Amino acid sequence: MATQNQLNEKLQPRMASGKNQSNGESALTDEELIDRIQGGEVDLFELIVSRYNRKLVNYIYRMINNYEEAMELCQDVFLKVYTSLDKYNPEYKFTTWVHRIASNATIDFLRKKKIDTYSLESSASEDSPTIGQQVPSDELGPLRELEMSQLGDRIEGAINKLPYIYRQLIVLRHLNELSYEEIAAAVDLPLGTVKNRIFRGREMLKVTLADDSTREVRRG
Repeated sequence: MATQNQLNEKLQPRMASGKNQSNGESALTDEELIDRIQGGEVDLFELIVSRYNRKLVNYIYRMINNYEEAMELCQDVFLKVYTSLDKYNPEYKFTTWVHRIASNATIDFLRKKKIDTYSLESSASEDSPTIGQQVPSDELGPLRELEMSQLGDRIEGAINKLPYIYRQLIVLRHLNELSYEEIAAAVDLPLGTVKNRIFRGREMLKVTLADDSTREVRRG
């Protein structure tokens, strides 16, 4: 395989452009690409970068609120992915594995910055969803409804106000479109905890957006 410095040189322009220069392999699944990369076709890793660059940069940016650092950290994530391909278990979805690496890298980054990734608003008891909080996973959530109503800017601000433990899961679910099961595997949390925190995150978004609307009406 290519050395880390060689891969770093390839990732810089690829992440900047986000373009895919490979031909004929775009229809391959992630797992098929990984198999061929491990077989020596290392240039195909550019396709992996093209597929995941935007999602990972957006995810990391929303966690650390610094775009330049998000770009650098995303590059570190791709380097980690590349150098750890021999540890990837094809029994699991590649997208879950990639997001888990990104999640761990982001948490490590925030800890080095001495930023608390846990909120005092959350207690252990909150991790057990009540019957009323166990909503069907295929239900159209409030965030999706609001996006469809073209409230993107206000949603963006509301997401940024969420405590980290809720913001992370909301982004993975509604922006990166991971399933509940994929999120649970990516962040190493029980499925029930994931569903509960996403529910609570949605409720926080609804309150924030309602407060914003009230303030706008009063100003008007």
